[in-house]
Amino acid sequence: MFSAIKNSLKNDCSAVCMQSNILAGLTVGVIALPLSMALAIASGVPPQHGLYTAIIAGIVTALSGGSKVNISGPTAAFVVVLLPIVQQYGLGGLLISGFLAGIILVLMGLARLGQLIEIVPYPVTVGFTSGIGVVIATLQIKDFFGLNIPPLSGHYLEKLYTLLYSLPTLNWQETLIGGLTLVILIYWPKLRSRIPGHLIALLIGSIAAWLFSTLSSDFSVATIGNRFHYSIGNLSGNGIPPILPTFEWPWNLPGVDGKPIGISFNLINTLLASAITIAILGSLESLLCAVVADGMSGKKHNPNDELIGQGIGNMIAPLFGGIPATAAIARTAASVRAGSSSPVASVVHGLFILIAILSLSSLLAYIPMASMAALLLMVAWNMSEIKHFIRTIKIAPRDDILTLLTCFLLTVLFDMAIAVGVGMGLAAILFIRRSIHLTENKLIETTHEHDSELPNEIAIYDINGPLFFGSTQKAMRNITRITPNIRVVILDMTEVTMIDMSAIIAMESILSDLSANNVGLVINNLQPRMVLKLKRAGVQTRQGKVHISQTLDDAIETAKKMIH
Repeated sequence: MFSAIKNSLKNDCSAVCMQSNILAGLTVGVIALPLSMALAIASGVPPQHGLYTAIIAGIVTALSGGSKVNISGPTAAFVVVLLPIVQQYGLGGLLISGFLAGIILVLMGLARLGQLIEIVPYPVTVGFTSGIGVVIATLQIKDFFGLNIPPLSGHYLEKLYTLLYSLPTLNWQETLIGGLTLVILIYWPKLRSRIPGHLIALLIGSIAAWLFSTLSSDFSVATIGNRFHYSIGNLSGNGIPPILPTFEWPWNLPGVDGKPIGISFNLINTLLASAITIAILGSLESLLCAVVADGMSGKKHNPNDELIGQGIGNMIAPLFGGIPATAAIARTAASVRAGSSSPVASVVHGLFILIAILSLSSLLAYIPMASMAALLLMVAWNMSEIKHFIRTIKIAPRDDILTLLTCFLLTVLFDMAIAVGVGMGLAAILFIRRSIHLTENKLIETTHEHDSELPNEIAIYDINGPLFFGSTQKAMRNITRITPNIRVVILDMTEVTMIDMSAIIAMESILSDLSANNVGLVINNLQPRMVLKLKRAGVQTRQGKVHISQTLDDAIETAKKMIH
């Protein structure tokens, strides 16, 4: 495996400038450093776990996945799923869920489900992302305004009520730093600078908070350093531990009660639903990111290999303290624009973050929590895709609008696991419903070129499209409703592209009904592989009642012989 990875990197970098990939990796590393911390905090865990995720998952997934340019790490899409897990099961439960999700992703890739994930309807994905954006933005209000309330819990409406009720406790110092950071985040891109805006915003926010606190002893804001504490062996301190990610079985990490969570069948069974949600969201995000990256880079990803790579990354990351990861569109796009063309960029991005942990952890502790909240507010705004949301409501068919609103409201008001389950179900229903309309049958009327020679005792039905469980009943509905004088029915199946078991059962039912009325059946121009299916099912064993023909002329001649 490692020799294959080595050869892959060598081949990828032989046709491009290694320097471009290194510079791209450094660029996206600068972007990913504060984002990884912010997303870990939003998920309810200390910031170093987001950094560990970017390092381990970023490197492992790049070397084992199906996209050459995807950059993986913690993403905003997971926040609404991960936070409830942390609140109920602690860090240990979260990492076990991530490990289980990795296994599920590998199984999805081995089952070749990558192509299916890629065709999830647009309203479903927009409903998810817009809903996630609203939830993330709501969760940042507490730190942005410095509200004096305990950690938010309960359903969305309960959280919203708590926030509104607590607005009188607004802290002007936190609001000032958060507002300053947010203004820079909004207006910096208009300067068209190559320096990432959020890096400048966090830097200015941190300097402003430090400067104001130096000038006035009454000025104080919460920072990463005074919000988070660590104790690892003999090493303890505030902020982020300046050490390498260390191996630890997830079940040895603390649950919500602070004690090792352990491992049991009941725990796995409880966390499985969350793991499935993480896996589905991760697959959607990763493959969507890969499609976007293909369009920007000119590369071509393998969706099934990408699922396997994401699964491997999510199985290894929890062993080193990493939370669930997926490919990130914003980071991948920044990497491609900076010159990325191979997994080297993602590897460099992970190594950059690793070096930053070892050398800059003391400085990172000065970042204000209000500035991190402002950064996440921008992430939420970008993720909400408000323009696409409104545009879909304005121009989309009614089914798409209902699907969009359903996924959005379920994501915001209820649980993400419910939203994903219902969303994927709606995607399947939309696919089936629209596929049904692609299949039809029609009775060939007197305009047919053969009708001058066609006896009244023969009826020809032209069937078009795939015959599967959703379309069979519609396509076959009228075939047995024939006039008493009909003695032979010809099914012209030239344009039938598939037959499943439901269609085979329907064919058997049609044959039984026709036989009961002493009516013969001729199946015309059905593809050989589908004829073989019917033969294996025994549909063609009733001699004198079912015939197979290659052309419509042959079918008509056969039908004439059957009525004489």
